[in-house]
Amino acid sequence: NLSEYKAVMLASLRSLVKDWGSQHEVAWSWLWENVERMLKALMGKPAAQQKALTMMYSTLDESSLMVIRKEVYQQFFALAPAGQDYFKQSTTRLYF
Repeated sequence: NLSEYKAVMLASLRSLVKDWGSQHEVAWSWLWENVERMLKALMGKPAAQQKALTMMYSTLDESSLMVIRKEVYQQFFALAPAGQDYFKQSTTRLYF
């Protein structure tokens, strides 16, 4: 339940951030309302997207799939370099 999550996170933030004030409250509420709106808009869509991706991937040969796998990680790490800290596996293992 997203509204319960918001309340729990808000309570946690209030206790963790020493100088928590009304501006923090407004900023957190704004951020969470936008995140909640985006999440609600996506609910139910992953199943349809997975079906379309499965159909697309089934048409590709192994070399094309390997190119896609490499590109996904290269692009991810270029956009979020800190993500490399969470991937301790070998490159071969990341692709599968």
